Amino acid sequence: MTEALRADCGRCFGLCCVALPFTASADFAVDKKAGTPCPNLGGDHRCGIHARLRQEGFTGCTVYDCFGAGQQVSQAVFGGRDWRTGPPERARQMFDVFPVVRQLHELLRYLTEALTLAPARPLHAELRALLTETEGLTGRPPEELLALDVAAHRQRVNVLLLRASELARAGNRGRGKNRRGADLMGARLKGADLRGADLRGAYLIAADLTGADLRGADLIGADLRDTDLTDADLTGAVFLTQPQLDAARGSVGTRLPASVTRPAHWTARLG
Repeated sequence: MTEALRADCGRCFGLCCVALPFTASADFAVDKKAGTPCPNLGGDHRCGIHARLRQEGFTGCTVYDCFGAGQQVSQAVFGGRDWRTGPPERARQMFDVFPVVRQLHELLRYLTEALTLAPARPLHAELRALLTETEGLTGRPPEELLALDVAAHRQRVNVLLLRASELARAGNRGRGKNRRGADLMGARLKGADLRGADLRGAYLIAADLTGADLRGADLIGADLRDTDLTDADLTGAVFLTQPQLDAARGSVGTRLPASVTRPAHWTARLG
């Protein structure tokens, strides 16, 4: 992924810690309204408990990624103007714009990955055109961003991503397992053959995928919270993001695609 799609908190005004709401739960220790700073946010826009988020009950923060939208909004859209020092209306506008740009950056992340899929080469020209268009949208003035029909744009991107996924998964044995949007919460899928499976938007919360073969599977939008990926093989899995992986459990024996890194909190057992 390009640097522009990696969160750079040093160039952001702590937007995810202010703009987004929290609900007291297993993911967040407190309730927080959208537009209200998190109690752990310091005057320097840094988290006061960043090194202890999981221990302090803020696991949700550890699995969040803005895909670079924070610095884009802070530095490009608002020209480096801090929400703390400006008028309240500018702060509200910044907080409203942030989720819009975050969605666009997530789409950029998927489009960028799609362009690395050799089997999807027949679609590369269309993918590049849509990538360029989406990049252009992220730099528009706040008023235009707030008026943007993000859902319609996302649908256009999704149609192309699905076609790219189908081409990428065509060579995988086991292709044809359509689990798109399936409710697989808590499912016992230990050692399952899910090569090339369509798991787009599937609910895999707390599912047991220990030792499962997920090579070449499409995992876009799949909910992997507390999913056990110990010793699973995700080599070549497409559209798997770091937040999804961070929300799951795994081991040093879990095989991953090059687009993501092994979460630091995973166990070190070899399986």
